[in-house]
Amino acid sequence: MVLKWVDVQEIAIQLAESRPEVDPRTVSFPRLRQWVMELPEFDDDPNRSGEKVLEAIQAHWIEEAD
Repeated sequence: MVLKWVDVQEIAIQLAESRPEVDPRTVSFPRLRQWVMELPEFDDDPNRSGEKVLEAIQAHWIEEAD
């Protein structure tokens, strides 16, 4: 499966699984963006991520972590 920026929920699940020690509330957007792009299944244009997309990923990740 290839992940794109629009796959915010699946991205959040993978981040929660790959970084269980991280509190998603403390992650800066630049770091979050980098971690998303480092996911093995991720393949999308880095310039397509905006603040709203990163906020959505972070919100889903917080839900996964709770």
